[in-house]
Amino acid sequence: MSIPRQHLNLIDGQSRPAASGEVIEVIDPSDGQVFTSIPRGADGDIDAAVNAAHDAFRRVWRNQTATDRGRILSRLAASILAHQDELSELECRDTGKPMAQARVDIAACARYFEFYGGAADKLHGETIPYTAGSTVMAIRVPHGVTGHIIPWNYPAQIFGRSVGASLAAGNCCVVKPAEDACLTPLRVAALALECGLPPGVLNVVCGLGREAGAALAAHPGIAHISFTGSTETGATVAEAAARRHVPVTLELGGKSPQIVFADADLGQAVPVIVNAIIQSAGQTCTAGSRVLIERSIYAEVLAQIGARFDALRIGPGLSDLDCGPLVNRRQQHKVMGMIESAQADGIRIAGQGKLVAGAPVDGCYVLPTLFADVPAGHAIAQKEIFGPVLSAFAFEGEDEAAELANGTDFGLTAGVWTRDGGRQLRMAHAIEAGQVFINNYGAGGGIELPFGGMKHSGYGREKAFEGLRGFTTIKTIAIKHG
Repeated sequence: MSIPRQHLNLIDGQSRPAASGEVIEVIDPSDGQVFTSIPRGADGDIDAAVNAAHDAFRRVWRNQTATDRGRILSRLAASILAHQDELSELECRDTGKPMAQARVDIAACARYFEFYGGAADKLHGETIPYTAGSTVMAIRVPHGVTGHIIPWNYPAQIFGRSVGASLAAGNCCVVKPAEDACLTPLRVAALALECGLPPGVLNVVCGLGREAGAALAAHPGIAHISFTGSTETGATVAEAAARRHVPVTLELGGKSPQIVFADADLGQAVPVIVNAIIQSAGQTCTAGSRVLIERSIYAEVLAQIGARFDALRIGPGLSDLDCGPLVNRRQQHKVMGMIESAQADGIRIAGQGKLVAGAPVDGCYVLPTLFADVPAGHAIAQKEIFGPVLSAFAFEGEDEAAELANGTDFGLTAGVWTRDGGRQLRMAHAIEAGQVFINNYGAGGGIELPFGGMKHSGYGREKAFEGLRGFTTIKTIAIKHG
């Protein structure tokens, strides 16, 4: 596929360079080479996009029936699938993830628009019994213009899950993708226009977080912000929104545990545990980055996981191996620093993947690494590494397992592996996480499952009908009719 040497913002249905004329080079993390560029948008570009969205909301979108909104989104879902090969290659080149994973992400993006297209006309309010001679309605109305700050690890998926819900609810959108991964959001937004989405309803502005992202979070015309990213940036976005009393949905970091009891089906559990940390090279907030193993089977399970790590193959995304590179040099250095620090502290490596022969020397590669007997207070046990690094711990009994599982600042997802039905429910209730998977691990779960965190993992819920309702507010209408 031939990729254009320059990409442009999408504002009011038109492709535009940044007002400054500046661009950001886009580097393929598989080989370190520049292969295209994006605009370096800033305040003026964000302002133009927000104004276009407001105009489209007043003129067109809020007057569109929910059924018609849903039909446009459903057409977009079909178009995304029809362009799956093209979009998958863009996602692969932009993020470095293997092609098979990129194809899954594009299919998931389509599924979000399909789900919310079907849900658009099913967002109902209610009537409330109040006093004799009156009728009270509580109806759901859109916020108006919503801002979406999208991270680089799942640009297509997170674009679909936040934009799909917002458009279905009747909002217009301004999206600021991460500067490291803008290509699929730009292309899907262009496909949306071809599917009949009115100009201005969906706008995409590329740029640096500290410039375009900060401008979007602080813009007075934004009525709701959806942010996915780091806890530190999330706090900054929430603070900017709080100054304007604007609601925010925050989906932040994670340090998710997988808890393996002695009665677990190891043939089922071990492959899932390994995949949950190497998916997207561990660059996912729901990565299963800690494995807690009952002491009586600790050595056995550690050996099985270690053998699978030793067999992992790492290389360019287009080669479609087990694991691709990290998204950029900065992230590579950060993760390598964490691994080297753990080694310096004497923590043992129990398994490690291999870089394939011929992999480009300038690629941003980090070998998937399994650490054994990790102290619970060590940095690799507490901090979100955002790379393919798995820490293993032993525990005795349910109480210690729950204490270890809850022993970080995060609470996004967790996995529990046991055949004991009572234990399954006890652990599910004891774990402080927004999603708990029993004998499976969905890394965020399906489109139909509410998703979000506790503690420093954020607040608010995305996906499912909860995500759709989050892009509305309640208006109460009280009618006195005698």
